[in-house]
Amino acid sequence: MPDNREETPEATADRMKGGTGRETETEKETETDGIRIAFRASVTEGVARLSRSLPSLLATGLMGGLDVSLGVLALLVVLHATGSTIAASFAFTIGFLALTLGKSELFTENFLVPVAAVAARKANVRLLLRLWGGTLVMNLIGGWLFAYLIAVGLPQVGTDAVGLGRFFIDLPFGQATALGVMGGASITLMTWMQQGAESGIGRISAVVAIAFLLTAAHLNHVIVVSIEIFVALHSGQASYGYLDWLRVSSWAMVTNMIGGLLLVTLLRLVQVGRRQLEEARASRMPTAEDRKEKEEGKKPR
Repeated sequence: MPDNREETPEATADRMKGGTGRETETEKETETDGIRIAFRASVTEGVARLSRSLPSLLATGLMGGLDVSLGVLALLVVLHATGSTIAASFAFTIGFLALTLGKSELFTENFLVPVAAVAARKANVRLLLRLWGGTLVMNLIGGWLFAYLIAVGLPQVGTDAVGLGRFFIDLPFGQATALGVMGGASITLMTWMQQGAESGIGRISAVVAIAFLLTAAHLNHVIVVSIEIFVALHSGQASYGYLDWLRVSSWAMVTNMIGGLLLVTLLRLVQVGRRQLEEARASRMPTAEDRKEKEEGKKPR
């Protein structure tokens, strides 16, 4: 016969508490799995980036400078036509979409992913410095070349570029520092969001959101700000020069690294935890050095 006895309030509370506990435990396991997957994806991608041949690394960096310059072109055209920073910032996202879909890279995108590979002992610091230096230099060269094309092809946007460059050149030290730290942190956070996204739409959404924020909030990003100043300098309308650019871009680079490495990458590695790091170190995943030697071994001698 069915038991028609009513459940006591105490029994009901115990049952609900037990169910809630199991659900909470499941949610924690799911969250841990998500962090593990994102970290492993970061290590794998980091090894791939660090093991590239020098010509491939430089070409990827050059394309990164050209791709983000496309975004600066869109930004200047829309800003000139509408005078709206918000509309121009939406237009700028074209450059980051080109970066993502074209598989090129910015210097500031190489904080989290390659560092994860080094933390997992799948690459060494020498390869990391090689990646940073090569990507930064080629980003700037690509940006400088495309900025010349913008200034010559669309001279009407020169005044807008001069205004954007003047904003960053005249920034007080404290404000430039804060905007630079946020700029580096934002791009590194975008990288983590891409690694953790479960779909292409998720990855694209992260790119568009951060790219919009970068220009709408006038965050101090070494490559984007450099390209804006390059357009102004090529236009011949700027009252400032390359020494001003060097001062602004050097501090932007330092603060971008502080934001990207300390504010995001370090905290994400702490979030991953020692256990996940040890598992990654003990895995049989090829190191960047192994992959690099294998690729070199395939070349005819």
